[in-house]
Amino acid sequence: MKSISVSNDIIPVGQFKTGLAKYLKEIQNKRNSLIITQNGKPAGVLISPSEFDELRQTKLFIDSISRGLSDSEKGKVITTSQLKTELHKTRIGKE
Repeated sequence: MKSISVSNDIIPVGQFKTGLAKYLKEIQNKRNSLIITQNGKPAGVLISPSEFDELRQTKLFIDSISRGLSDSEKGKVITTSQLKTELHKTRIGKE
């Protein structure tokens, strides 16, 4: 993710409305984000579809790690041997 340029990446909603096509093209080509303000306060952020996908994947990965750590703290763990047995059972069931 690129860093935000205050002079280029923060615009008022009125300016965004009048240059919508231009800003969408810039987002897709440059992969930067655009902060849209309303009454001088941040009201929304526009990012490219690929950046959105990356953020979602990152969140899913972090959530998965968090669940794993939580399970570990609760003692919900299995040994490597138990894992291999379960994987073997799953593989046999698919054949």
